[in-house]
Amino acid sequence: MRSTAATPITPIHARRQGGWLYRMQALLAVGRGRKRLAEMEASQLHDIGLSQDEALAESARPIWDVPPGWRL
Repeated sequence: MRSTAATPITPIHARRQGGWLYRMQALLAVGRGRKRLAEMEASQLHDIGLSQDEALAESARPIWDVPPGWRL
């Protein structure tokens, strides 16, 4: 029997990993994460094992500067 749950309709290039829309969304997510990292307090950074200097250095990197193993 077929499910009656609604499936979101998105263009195939947005759903396919490696499509341009997927990559753009991933890069923007990296940028948002780096911005949040810069806004964290010292106690929060300590909880995740980073110093203030490391967090600021990471947040200053451009969104396209990601580790080579990442698939964007």
